[in-house]
Amino acid sequence: MKKFRDVFEVNEKEAVYKNIADYDAFPNKVLLDELRIKIIENLIDNKLEDDETLKDYIYKQISESIEGYDLSNTERNYLYNLTMNEISAYGPLTDLMDDDDITEIMVNGENEVYVEINGKLIKDETVSFINADHIVRTIEQLIRPIGKVIDREHPMIDARLKNGARINAMIPPLSKKGPIITIRKLKKEMDDIEDLLRTGTLTPYMARFLEACVQAKINILVVGGNNSGRTTLLNVLANFINDDERIITLEEASELKLDKKHVVSLETALQNNVLENKITMHDLLLNALNMRPDRLIVSELTGSEVFNLLQAMNTGNEGVLTSIYANSPSDALNRLITLAGMNGTELNENVIKEYINGSIEIIVQIKKLSDGRRKITNISELEKMDKNHEFVLKDIFAFNQKGLAPNGEVVGEFVLYDYVPKVYKRIKQHDNIDLKDIFE
Repeated sequence: MKKFRDVFEVNEKEAVYKNIADYDAFPNKVLLDELRIKIIENLIDNKLEDDETLKDYIYKQISESIEGYDLSNTERNYLYNLTMNEISAYGPLTDLMDDDDITEIMVNGENEVYVEINGKLIKDETVSFINADHIVRTIEQLIRPIGKVIDREHPMIDARLKNGARINAMIPPLSKKGPIITIRKLKKEMDDIEDLLRTGTLTPYMARFLEACVQAKINILVVGGNNSGRTTLLNVLANFINDDERIITLEEASELKLDKKHVVSLETALQNNVLENKITMHDLLLNALNMRPDRLIVSELTGSEVFNLLQAMNTGNEGVLTSIYANSPSDALNRLITLAGMNGTELNENVIKEYINGSIEIIVQIKKLSDGRRKITNISELEKMDKNHEFVLKDIFAFNQKGLAPNGEVVGEFVLYDYVPKVYKRIKQHDNIDLKDIFE
């Protein structure tokens, strides 16, 4: 077994989250909350005059609310910006929504706001809400543009905002603690392979092998858990596809960003007052197969579409890229069996296994480690089935975790196993791909 040690040097900077803004501009938090409540109550109780601009109206309400207080110009300006956010943006979450470094926002209560930045979860002491009603009002501001409501009859919302972010919100009686908000933001720019190499997600050998697999039209299944980076990795792999190929992407929500000439993007849709029936991934796949795809990219396998995709891969559709939620390559294969059985056709499990064995070739496992970093922990080949109809997986690359450093960082190494994958024979048929230094 060959080992990768110091294949490349990566200087990772410790994630630093600067708690700026909120209380630096207004140090007296107690007074700030007192004035904020007073201003918002005044805004609710009073009406905008016909000849009055919104800016003048807000200044007037602030002036009335702070009468008798000795405030600096900085503090007055801060109150104005805070109030504008309440009216025309996302309230206390406005700055967090605008910060590209923040990938997730979690509101567990009035003074309990967490953010994820560079894979690490941090309590943000700079943001707070007045009360539970203030949190609900913020939820309403977030979902109003997409035509959704949240109330006692509809106490839960899971939807995609217009900016692409995913919001999940719950209010009592479902949430015993009070209103809860979870927002997963959509990256403005997806990572590319250079980003993954720089952050140590994989090695150059692994990157070259995956690029070769994509160009040789090997069917690849990306496996990972929640927030592991599956979509990012799928996007990186898809950008290895040649420019002269027709690519059709199928997604529940449009996240993939392919820098390619010929891309057709399809998206599922929920039933509403315009659509009589919802459009599922199964529906999209059946339609996509009639659209002359050179490549199919299915963002995530979740249901009955699995059987149809396996059939497509068994009947000539090569180079399919897709992903599935699972904790290991073997778990992913077991989940494929279950999902394929949801098609409604009463097929023997061994028959489904044969379909899988004839379709899936390379499985790539990506994980978010305990220190917040993401690693490709396995690149495996589905080699064959044994006489008992059990899958045989062969590891090609892996990340072996050794332990934890004193600072909590995961210590480990990438390894290259002494195994030449079956797909290498197909890869060698391409004159522009050379992996001899890896496998020969």
